[in-house]
Amino acid sequence: MRIIIKLLRVVFWGFMVSLTAGGVIAASFYLYFSPHLPAVEQLRELQLETPLRIYSSDNKLIAEFGEKRRTPIAIDETPPSLLDAFLAAEDSRFYEHQGVDLKGIARAVLQLVSTGRIQTGGSTITMQAAKNFFLSQERTFTRKFKEILLALKIEQALEKDEILELYINKIYLGNRAYGVEAAANVYYGKSTQDLSIAQMAMIAGLPKAPSKFNPLVSPDRALIRRNWILDRMLTLGMIDQQQHTEARTEGLTASYHGSEPDIEAPYIAEMARQEIVDRFGVDAYSSGMQVILTINSRLPTA
Repeated sequence: MRIIIKLLRVVFWGFMVSLTAGGVIAASFYLYFSPHLPAVEQLRELQLETPLRIYSSDNKLIAEFGEKRRTPIAIDETPPSLLDAFLAAEDSRFYEHQGVDLKGIARAVLQLVSTGRIQTGGSTITMQAAKNFFLSQERTFTRKFKEILLALKIEQALEKDEILELYINKIYLGNRAYGVEAAANVYYGKSTQDLSIAQMAMIAGLPKAPSKFNPLVSPDRALIRRNWILDRMLTLGMIDQQQHTEARTEGLTASYHGSEPDIEAPYIAEMARQEIVDRFGVDAYSSGMQVILTINSRLPTA
């Protein structure tokens, strides 16, 4: 009996020493990195990169210039089922944690041990936002620790809906599409408001690996990922059994939809582009400028 008690004491004090050492190390990293982290308050004034668009006087698109396709959308204009699909895929406890989800990390480790792969990552949506806005994509312990610290700071500075809105507008979803509205246009040629639940789940499956789960490049993998998200949505009570069945049986409907102009007037578009770049510089390609010309769509059509 005494041996067992001694053993328990050794285990207990060993655990306490490890816990204390871990706390000291974490505190040291915090004190070292914290002063050098960016101010997250600037996220409120952040202007998302959107392309330069040229319109006729009657609001017909003539041309679009810029490397990134992005159409920002407010969270209250985003279909609830689309938000649910992202939460089911990336961070189902988003509204419960404070930026770092220890249960999510434990679940990811368990999935890795039991299946050899991770379906849901340990990174929360807030951590992903921190990485996408402030950090590089390098896989190092230092970057991960900064990501965690920034996530905690973001949660203190912004409301949950503000964080989620930034995320759905910033995240890269393949084929030069940044944000959910751009992805809906690129893959389905429609607005997020017109997507089916199956299409929403397909888009929600892209952040994990936009090339690997791209329905245009890897339809089989994309279908597996979509169906897994639909299963998660059912388990979490986000959809009912009938919605789940209908969505799972829906075929792949994604196809590439380029940015097609409403009017074919390339000469006029080039004149406008050159004028805007001369006035405002190359920032015009990413600052979301919308140029309205005096010309009416009927004239170039005629």
